[in-house]
Amino acid sequence: MLPKFHKSSTFWTYEAIIAVLALTGIAVHLAVRFGIGGRWLDPLPLPRGWEWVGVMNHTTAPLWCDGPVLAVLVIGGVPLVIDLIRKAARGEFGSDLLAGISIVVSLLLGEWLAGALVVLMLSGGEALEAYAVRSASSVLEALAKRMPTQAHKKVAATPPEATGEEAPETIIVSTMLDVPADSIEAGDVVVVFPHEICPVDGEVIEGRGGMDEAYLTGEPYLVPKTPGSLVLSGAVNGATALTIRATRRPGDSRYAQIMRVMREGEQRRPRIRRLGDRLGAWYTPLALAIAATAWAASGDPIRFLAVLVVATPCPLLIAIPTAIIGSISLAARRGIIIKDPAVLERADRCQVAIFDKTGTLTYGKPVLTDMVPIPAQPSSATKSQSHRDWDESWILARVASLERYSRHPLAGAIVEAADQRGLKPLVVEEIHEPPGHGLTGVVDGVVVSVTHRRAVARDHPNWLALLPPQGPGMECLVLIDGEPVCLFRFRDEPRADGAPFVGHLGPSHGLRRVVLLSGDREAEVRHVAERVGIVEVFAGQTPESKLEFVRTETAKAPTLFLGDGVNDAPAMNAATVGLAMGQNSDVTTEAAGAVILESSLRKVDEFLHIARRMRIIALQSALGGMALSMIGMGFAAFGALSPVAGAVLQEIIDVAAVLNALRAAWKPRSLSDY
Repeated sequence: MLPKFHKSSTFWTYEAIIAVLALTGIAVHLAVRFGIGGRWLDPLPLPRGWEWVGVMNHTTAPLWCDGPVLAVLVIGGVPLVIDLIRKAARGEFGSDLLAGISIVVSLLLGEWLAGALVVLMLSGGEALEAYAVRSASSVLEALAKRMPTQAHKKVAATPPEATGEEAPETIIVSTMLDVPADSIEAGDVVVVFPHEICPVDGEVIEGRGGMDEAYLTGEPYLVPKTPGSLVLSGAVNGATALTIRATRRPGDSRYAQIMRVMREGEQRRPRIRRLGDRLGAWYTPLALAIAATAWAASGDPIRFLAVLVVATPCPLLIAIPTAIIGSISLAARRGIIIKDPAVLERADRCQVAIFDKTGTLTYGKPVLTDMVPIPAQPSSATKSQSHRDWDESWILARVASLERYSRHPLAGAIVEAADQRGLKPLVVEEIHEPPGHGLTGVVDGVVVSVTHRRAVARDHPNWLALLPPQGPGMECLVLIDGEPVCLFRFRDEPRADGAPFVGHLGPSHGLRRVVLLSGDREAEVRHVAERVGIVEVFAGQTPESKLEFVRTETAKAPTLFLGDGVNDAPAMNAATVGLAMGQNSDVTTEAAGAVILESSLRKVDEFLHIARRMRIIALQSALGGMALSMIGMGFAAFGALSPVAGAVLQEIIDVAAVLNALRAAWKPRSLSDY
């Protein structure tokens, strides 16, 4: 492989320049060597002192005939040989060893045209790979170019100076300023005009409309946005202006995270030759053995060179990276960011799928399903009003008003249930949340507390007999004026497509086992497992026990781990392939080899299909190219192919292999089959 002295975003990379130089040198050589009608030009006398040039060349062609191809060998071949010597000194022997030997032997035997064709073969292939890299990187470049540099920030206008007269009413006026997008801080209010790109992650506080999030999720439809809806930087606004409150700085936004993980994938790209190196581990010695046998049997070193020229493994050097790079590009267009290209190669070999529950097989959004009343205690009879007279709406309105000040995952479910019933928020005072005791506040004159069963067992064990039995799902206990009145039950529902997704993993993707690994209570985990069709269930797992479980399973067979939370990161990193669903946690996305931007099992299926398709196309290109090369090696070993003819044949094989590998970047009709 040619050393990359320079990589440019333009066409004229180092490889492209060498390829053009090689093509020009070969063309000039052939034009000088052949006359009109295909007649060989008679050799012309060499200038005095240059007679040695034709000694090693069996054609004894003049210098100005072979000079161009000799220049190609020196300029393009010598750097390759030097690079190979450096690798050999470090004990590294890659698939490009055959090409280096071919160039050296062609120089020694005077077969300069054959050597120049090898240089053209390598440099042209490298230029094609560089083009594929730039094509695959076009998504990243497009993301960078389309990110707005300015934002329309709403700020309070400077109030007029006091006149000494008491104003009957204070009017706060706001104005809008265009500021650099990177100056926006969390909490700033920003206006997104129609058809503009949203500059920050935030929450809609005014306006109703829709946003196109295709660049982020791969789904080509407008997502409705109303007050309270979350918006993502990089999304394209619809026909209505929206006012949003930034929740993150632009540098910390989801858009910026996508660009960072894609850049990391670019930097890790040298690792994608792993499959080619494994194939080359047996192909290179085989080619050398055939070449040496042909030389020993015939006594003609030209046959040795001819075999090596035909054997030059460009399908390994170029086709496999091209297929992987094309798959990275296709995945990015589908909302799947490949951080480590090696996961594309490994995914199709996985035999065990390990899933976290929350946010992967479930929607990750608890829903209030039941409000169970708790019988009154005798001591509560002296209260001004028994809680038996309080209906569900009365209790829910007060609990929801308090939970609006909480960031607990269940708080959103309570507030949403109250909103669906049309219950308006009440005034809340004296809010406090002592560690381990839940949330407490004074709502409409009564003290409301939201706690859990463990706190009751610790502080009021005599109440446990009053509480309903613990069922599946999550729960919280509501206290009014210090007395338990109601038990709220929640359920994080399994995804509607969970069962068909799990059911097709074996037939479609060769996964022998599917395991549900969760830190939740066993009743809840088993409920989800039964709904989606998973038999192996491990509940109550800590991050440490998850890590140990994944390590044990990975030692037995390749594993795929799918999760979305911070507690999944260690296990995800230990699996053969770690997938992060959504971007709920920066830690999780850092540990994952690939990030599914949209929280969707269909996108996980698309990733698995892209990985399998990449492996099939890469092996088709590599093995097919090597098979054709081995047939050519047989002809060359028996003297039926000269080094030049062998180089031309190998060039044709290379083009066919690379064109086939480029198919990996094309989207097939369907990427999901369940």
